[in-house]
Amino acid sequence: MKKILWPTLAVVLLTFSCTGKQTNADDEVSPDSVADSTDTAMVDTLEQLITETPMPRAADAMFDDFVFNFVANKRLQYERIVFPLRVTQVDGKTTLTEKSQWKMEHFFMRQGYYTLLFGDDDQMAHMKDTAVNEAVVEKIMLQKNEVKDFYFQRIRGAWMMREVRMNPLETNANASFLAFYKQFVSDSAFQVRSINETVEFIGPDPDDDFNMMEGVITPDTWEAFAPQLPEKVLYNIIYGKQVPEGNQKIFLMRGVANGLELELRFKKVGGRWMLTKMTT
Repeated sequence: MKKILWPTLAVVLLTFSCTGKQTNADDEVSPDSVADSTDTAMVDTLEQLITETPMPRAADAMFDDFVFNFVANKRLQYERIVFPLRVTQVDGKTTLTEKSQWKMEHFFMRQGYYTLLFGDDDQMAHMKDTAVNEAVVEKIMLQKNEVKDFYFQRIRGAWMMREVRMNPLETNANASFLAFYKQFVSDSAFQVRSINETVEFIGPDPDDDFNMMEGVITPDTWEAFAPQLPEKVLYNIIYGKQVPEGNQKIFLMRGVANGLELELRFKKVGGRWMLTKMTT
């Protein structure tokens, strides 16, 4: 039988509340001050190690393996972009960016964590699908209501970035959930109203480092457990073809240089997105 979780267990979530300043090479939106336990020095070290180690041929098998090399290795990044690169702005104006004009794109590396959105477990399984030959990295700028899409395709066995497009947030396939999420992270009262009557919780047992525990969080105890979430920028990766939004959403937040992981599951209940499960 599941237990109702009380505030004393909130210590479990403290691993998500160590806030640090992160640097971001992109000036479009200032970085979030968000929960993560990643030291920037750890990320810098990781980038250096990736840069100094030639990317193995096998890394092209899965997009996840490739993209971590792409964002950390400047030489590899320049080799894996099809120049001149087609860049389309929100107003539809298209320009061509030459290799000499390109600036290193670090995506999520400098903020120390990344986020992913999935409609269900089948979509999430595509992360490990070696048959996927196209992918899109979405930089979702919530405050600007814009999404910057980076399009990748595997050509003759090698992942290449072929195009960049800017799109209004409301045209995104996840527009309904993103509009909800934007209010969810900025309005505490709305957040509590968006908590299901009972939220299933799975997380580390504070009394046993080797075991997980299960319980139930209720709206009246949510404040003690609520993790700090990014409010300005989200990153998402679409593996293969984009699918309709649906009535379920899995939100993942993972640390870049540590074992940090948070999973939130939402469902539409009576036309409203509601949080139904949290795993840490």
